[in-house]
Amino acid sequence: MVTRRAAVQVVPPWVLAHADRVGELRRVLPGVYVDTTLVPAAALTTGGATFPLLDADRRIRAALAWAQGRAALGGPTALDVWGARGQSDGEPVHLDVIAGCGLRPRPHLLVHHREGFSLAPPRVVTRRGLPVVGLERALVDSWPLLPPPERPVAVIRAVNDRLTTPARIGSALAAVPRLTGRAQLRKLLDRLTAGCRSPLEIWGHDHVFTGPGMPTFRRQARIVVGRSTMYLDVYAERERVDFELDGATTHGDSRQRELDLRRDALLATVGIMVVRFARHRLLHEPDVVRHEVRTILATRRRDGGT
Repeated sequence: MVTRRAAVQVVPPWVLAHADRVGELRRVLPGVYVDTTLVPAAALTTGGATFPLLDADRRIRAALAWAQGRAALGGPTALDVWGARGQSDGEPVHLDVIAGCGLRPRPHLLVHHREGFSLAPPRVVTRRGLPVVGLERALVDSWPLLPPPERPVAVIRAVNDRLTTPARIGSALAAVPRLTGRAQLRKLLDRLTAGCRSPLEIWGHDHVFTGPGMPTFRRQARIVVGRSTMYLDVYAERERVDFELDGATTHGDSRQRELDLRRDALLATVGIMVVRFARHRLLHEPDVVRHEVRTILATRRRDGGT
């Protein structure tokens, strides 16, 4: 890959034009050329736009070369670089630029003009050798750009992988007061701050484990038994009951079931009772599950937590 600006510093312009004309190079964006051996055959035979058919890495590098140092990867493209969400080949490259810089969107290349944007840290950092906006701002900016079912996934993954914290994302959100879907993102951050670490735990928090008659639970409570460290989904500390929320992937997995049984037995040695609720019951029988939780806790209190 080479830019016209770089090429004409070492060869006459006619050499670049000749290479393009005979098919040794292919222009993928204005002023950006790629060796045709790296271009998919479909782009060469159809004569259509080449940029959308490049692989994700080359599209990113071509977009940055076209921007000539005036942009950083932003939005969903930045999330891909950070490892919080994979971007499919069919999605556009997102660039963040200083407002009024003159760069305009192109097919499969979206340019976001940001007021007060700076290409210097902490707004922009280098990751995998690429200029990319900070993870927290990328999560906030991506929220209205992603399909609604995918929005929480990237935020939850970033927190679970310890790439960031709900508080740091909240600080980035405060800088974007008119974000579309702001209330939903704020609610998600509140649930993550409370200790929820999956969509199912958030559902349980909102529809089962809060409300009249419910104690203050510890979520993802860290318990050490011997040499084993475990994190309990929803833990009633006074009653010493751990409520585990089993997701869809748990059902039918014999190996996971065996690990769960060993874990439950280990917790029983220190007086912690484990109660498991399947995803289907949590989603479709929340009132019944809530009643069972209250009954179990009342019984444990009556029996002294044993």
